[in-house]
Parts: sequence; structure tokens; C-alpha cells
Amino acid sequence: MLQMLWHFLSSFFPRAGCQGSRKGSDNEVTGTPSPAGGDQMPSFLGKQNGRAEDTERRPTILLVVGPAEQFPKKIVQAGDKDLDGQLDFEEFVHYLQDHEKKLRLVFKSLDKKNDGRIDAQEIMQSLRDLGVKISEQQAEKILKSMDKNGTMTIDWNEWRDYHLLHPVENIPEIILYWKHSTIFDVGENLTVPDEFTMEERQTGMWWRHLVAGGGAGAVSRTCTAPLDRLKVLMQVHASRSNNMCIVGGFTQMIREGGAKSLWRGNGINVLKIAPESAIKFMAYEQIKRLVGSDQETLRIHERLVAGSLAGAIAQSSIYPMEVLKTRMALRKTGQYSGMLDCARKILAREGMSAFYKGYVPNMLGIIPYAGIDLAVYETLKNAWLQRYAVNSADPGVFVLLACGTMSSTCGQLASYPLALVRTRMQAQASIEGAPEVTMSSLFKQILRTEGAFGLYRGLAPNFMKVIPAVSISYVVYENLKITLGVQSR
Repeated sequence: MLQMLWHFLSSFFPRAGCQGSRKGSDNEVTGTPSPAGGDQMPSFLGKQNGRAEDTERRPTILLVVGPAEQFPKKIVQAGDKDLDGQLDFEEFVHYLQDHEKKLRLVFKSLDKKNDGRIDAQEIMQSLRDLGVKISEQQAEKILKSMDKNGTMTIDWNEWRDYHLLHPVENIPEIILYWKHSTIFDVGENLTVPDEFTMEERQTGMWWRHLVAGGGAGAVSRTCTAPLDRLKVLMQVHASRSNNMCIVGGFTQMIREGGAKSLWRGNGINVLKIAPESAIKFMAYEQIKRLVGSDQETLRIHERLVAGSLAGAIAQSSIYPMEVLKTRMALRKTGQYSGMLDCARKILAREGMSAFYKGYVPNMLGIIPYAGIDLAVYETLKNAWLQRYAVNSADPGVFVLLACGTMSSTCGQLASYPLALVRTRMQAQASIEGAPEVTMSSLFKQILRTEGAFGLYRGLAPNFMKVIPAVSISYVVYENLKITLGVQSR
């Protein structure tokens, strides 16, 4: 909605064209829409063979905001699925259907009175909600640019005809309802950072979202810490000869160190949330600029690249804490007096390089985890929007939880063998004279001695913690947002 409202403001500038039939100008407007699929279909085909090339200049049939020579290129870029630089009829129809769905959601959001029309007061209120104050005369000027019948209101057909051929990749109003990585903390913290709208960045709401997400992650990880420690123990110690089960693992931990031992390693797992989240967010914002997208929100492949690089930078910065977390989770009663003692003993016995054991498989695991997690989440989100989003983009709590759980589960499943190898390398205590175990040799050893199943040791408790982790983090996140004064959706 934010991005579309800014398009309204562009009506104030002289370069915006006006609806009607005009000749001899750069923003030439001719023709009328023709029906297709029950709705209006613009006759926008650049060649008789049914393909529209981005290099060809053609008069358009609807109002164009911006230079006309840029218009066909934007349409082709938005709808060109096979990346051949051309737009065939099927791609164009798919673009129109998808874009019209987004336009309808924004129209419903602007229609405060729910009467099927947008008036000047509703435009003023919507912009005021975004921190933009305009006069009634300015709002009426916006209306006049779209109003065909002189009623000083905009109905759905006028709204669609005005904006249908202006490509919008992601409407921020939709994204507000689909926050992902900040909400769904399953303890791995390898997800792609959130997108924040211009309003959230300007008003400082973004840091409140991050604080709420960090607090939610801390509570969620603490509640699921016993399952996380059991996963680490099974990853390192379970084998064909030592077939550790879930009940047996919990019994062994309690017998060795009491109920308190179930939370070993949780302290540092919570402490690393803040620095990792902050570094990842700052790196992500900088990388977004380097990606060069002119959209307020990135496309999915741009988010994957920027998110993976930001995750790699953040993980590199706090990786010694990852090693400490593993060692603290595996320690026996009385072995270390605390985190600092553990770090001091590792440094004295194994040297600085010990704090980067397992670094390579950890970095390699970011790409499949983030890629699968993001792809599954976006696919489920788009499927829901296409099928069920009629009056609102809000999917509801249960849809969000289901999508977040499924995407996180798929992401972990894809990267789990690398995570297991990373944990075993982190757990290695250097023995003088013993050869250093590499990632490839450890993979071969596991496959030779345990088979492919050995790469998934500890998967059961890892999956068991996903649903409670997602649910707890969501509930805590929503409550912390209220406490921090974050505006409700």
C-alpha cells in the first residue's frame, strides 16, 4: 500500500500523463481496454506474432506515470518469466492477473468505508497513517487524475484502469502481514532478514521489531533448550553401536547432571541473538543497496543473495560463540565453571583456530537453509494470496504459523547433514599428534561407518522443537510489540 500511495503523489508532478486520447506527446494514450477472462484486458501487444519486445516503443492505452519510453521495459521485466527479453501473450496474461490481485488488495485497504469507492477523505487518512499530510485540495487533485465520470470518487474499475499497466513487484502492505524471520525463531537463526517499509525505517519502528524478535527468540530458545541439547548430544555421540533414543537421551542427561543440565549451552545461545541479529540486519541493508534494485522491496532471488551474504557476515562475526555453545552443551558436570572458563581452556589447549572448527560446513549450510526456507515460505504465501486473499492480505495467525513451520522444517532438512558435520567438528578436542579431521573426511567416515542415515542423527528432536519454537516466538513477539508501542497491523 505504501508504494502505491507514493505513486499517487507522483500525480502532482508535470510528467504524469492524463487519462484521455492525446496525440503527439511522450505519454500518448489511445485505445480502449478489451475484455479477457471476465475483466478488462489491455490490447498491449507490440508485434503481430504476439510478442512485445522491451526495445519497441508503442503507444499505451492507459495512463502512464513516468516517461513513456521506460514503460514497456518495466512491463517486460515484471512479466518475463523465461528471461528471454520478450513478453509473449501467456506471460502478459499471467502478469495482469497477478498484478490485478495486488491492486484489489490495496484498493480494499484504502476503502475505509467499505462502500466500493475511494474518496478524498479516505486518501487523506491513508496517507496520514503513513506519516504524509496533504490538504483536501491535494487529495482532490489525486482523485481527478483517476476519476472518469466526475463523481470525485474512484471505483474499482477506475482504480484498476489507472494502475494496471504499472508494475509493482511487492506491495509493502502485503509484506506487513507476512513478517517471517523475526517471528519464526527455531534456534538456527539462518533465515533471511525481514523487509521493512520506508515508514518503518523513518519512524524507527524497525529497531522495535528487531528487539521484539530478539526477545521472542530468547524465550523460544529457552523453552526448547532441552530438545536442542539432546539434538547436539545425538549428533555427536549417537552411532550404530550407541543408538541413543529421545527418552534415553533425556534420562542420561538428568542422571548425569540433574534437571538443570537440560539447559546447558542455552545461555550463550541466547546471548548471541543480539549481536548476530544486529550485524545481519546492518549487512543486509548495505547489501540491498549493492544489489541495485530500485524497488522498495527486493525480489525473491535478490532477497536470497542479500540474505545469504548478510547471514555469512553475521555468522563469521559471532562464530566463536557457536563453538562455545556446542562445547557448553556437551560438557560434563564440573568440566567448566562458566562460558569464560570454557573459552579460556579451549584457547589454552587448542589455540585460536579451535574457535573456527566447522566454519566451512556452517557457511555452506546457509545457502540451502535460507534458499529452501525462503522459497517454500514465498510459495505458500503466494498460493494463499492467489486463492484466499479477497478483502485483505492478512492471512491470520494459523496460516502464518503453518507456513513458518513448514518452511523452517524444509530448510533444516536440506541443510541438516552440513549442520551435523559442523557440530561434530566443533566438538572435536584437539589431541596432540592426532590428524585434523576435515569436512570431506568426516563426511566419508560417517557414510562408511553409519550410512546415509548417520547424516541425520538428532533429526527427531530437531523437528520436535520447530512447532513449539515457532508458536512461542510468535506469541511472545506479538506481545512484545504491544509493550514496545509498535503499531498493530
